[in-house]
Amino acid sequence: MDKTQQFAGSWAVILGGSSGFGFAALQKLAAHGMNIALLYRETAITEKPLKEQLTQIAAEHSVTILPFNINALEQTGRDLFLKQFAQLAVHKHCVKLLLHSIARGNLKPLAAGANNDPVLSIEDIQATTYAMSNSLLDWTRLLLEAELFNPDARVIGLTSDGVHKYWESYAAVSIAKASLESLTRYMAVEFSRYGLKTNLIQAGVTETPSLKRIPGSDKLITLAAANNPMGRITVPTDVANVIYMLCTDEAFWINGSLIHVDGGEHCL
Repeated sequence: MDKTQQFAGSWAVILGGSSGFGFAALQKLAAHGMNIALLYRETAITEKPLKEQLTQIAAEHSVTILPFNINALEQTGRDLFLKQFAQLAVHKHCVKLLLHSIARGNLKPLAAGANNDPVLSIEDIQATTYAMSNSLLDWTRLLLEAELFNPDARVIGLTSDGVHKYWESYAAVSIAKASLESLTRYMAVEFSRYGLKTNLIQAGVTETPSLKRIPGSDKLITLAAANNPMGRITVPTDVANVIYMLCTDEAFWINGSLIHVDGGEHCL
């Protein structure tokens, strides 16, 4: 079998894929023949080079990549995506993968410090939890109700070690990711009747744009590099490789799992 056309005819819907894990997954899956619907939020200035990259990747691997610069967290954005996706004559049951890679959260402390900085509000927590957890459920239901999921489809979310350890100003994201872990377990059971396999990847500390927004991220990167059993920090392609693996036929029986992709970082 020609693995460059392994997923020919299939589609991935990637939420939050203009950089980091989402973009690395796009590159990996496109190299194996999977078409991509990519959702992101970018300004006109930053979107131009992104679209140029997408055009180049699509041409190199003979796949279709559809960019959607819309708000995936609003009902109007989801409705617009569905309408445009259908207008492009995409056939039903074509979506092999829904990847949730949205990194949009509030990074504030729980209590005001010496500088009397703004503190995390309940509204901040609710917005972050929806963006980084509950929106996965809405998107899964959307694609399911539109009969777009393949009978052997995958739903994958992303979490981090910040759920289990203290990271400065990370409380809202930690709460959201803890919610996502519970949601993934329930989705794995209740959506299995539709052929969906729902799993969660816990990546190691990775130097992505979203990580760099966390206060003290330089220290996290330094510690991870020094302590990782494999002698380096995680890179986005490490995670993309596992996302690809989970889409293969051989991964059919993996459902409801939390998969560490960190070189053993979580063991320490």
